[in-house]
Amino acid sequence: MISARVELTQPLAQQRQFVARTGSEHNFLLDDGAGGTGPKPIELVAAGLAGCTAFDVITILRQKYHQKVTGYEVRVEADQAERPPQVFTAVRIHHVVRGFDIGASAIEEAIHLSEEKYCSVGAMINKTAAFHTTFEIVAETTDWINSAQPAGAQH
Repeated sequence: MISARVELTQPLAQQRQFVARTGSEHNFLLDDGAGGTGPKPIELVAAGLAGCTAFDVITILRQKYHQKVTGYEVRVEADQAERPPQVFTAVRIHHVVRGFDIGASAIEEAIHLSEEKYCSVGAMINKTAAFHTTFEIVAETTDWINSAQPAGAQH
């Protein structure tokens, strides 16, 4: 079971700031644009989508395809319906994978598996939104992982 709760931080004030607590005991602030002390709830949906697909894709790249990933970022932009409920209507997801000899086909398959099979957040959002997914590979030029020596190391 997934659980969360929010509590208004200043019940007698006009602000709409809440403390959120997840079932896994993590706390953070929620706010609106006026307060600016935390993300808006809908921003957390976009972040949840980015995180969900990122967990899937990095796991598949490392475990199934044995890719040498040295950096990874997922960017999500979403358009919302004009009228309430302002659900996502279009989502653009961009994956940036950095590493050595990264295979485009491995990334394509990892993204496909995330979107079609594993990402629960994406499965919920794609009920109302069209997805457009892109990726780029940033090739490492120096094999710093293998060439790095601890300070003071001698050959």
